[in-house]
Amino acid sequence: LHSTERSCLLRELHRFESIAIAQEKLEVPPPTPGQLRHVFFHNALPFVGFGFLDNAIMIAAGTQIEMSIGVVLGISTMAGNLAGYVEALASRLGLSIPDLTPKQADMWQTRLSAHLGKAVGVTIGCILGMFPLLFFGEEEEKLEEK
Repeated sequence: LHSTERSCLLRELHRFESIAIAQEKLEVPPPTPGQLRHVFFHNALPFVGFGFLDNAIMIAAGTQIEMSIGVVLGISTMAGNLAGYVEALASRLGLSIPDLTPKQADMWQTRLSAHLGKAVGVTIGCILGMFPLLFFGEEEEKLEEK
């Protein structure tokens, strides 16, 4: 950075720090029920996608992954992590971040709402991701007939 850019950055950092110090001294009300619902859905929706993809992929291709790549690399099928990709996709699709102050975001109500959203989201996603099981019965019946 050039010296003018550094001084501008330093000035903005000092301004931000003074705002943060002033907010620390203020008493912040707890999040409203609407804000907590927003936090819940903001955390649930990406995890529905994660649970769906994870379960569907593991059911459909888990055995093959385990027998081929897993044996060679010595890993299980659960070694991959889709959550980061699904969350990035959700933010690109316009899933807005809840409008909370840093203090409100750190309150127990907000954390509870976020964790419940993740748990409910991944549960729904895993249930929806079981759809490949609908097709396995037909394949076994065809093999038994032959």
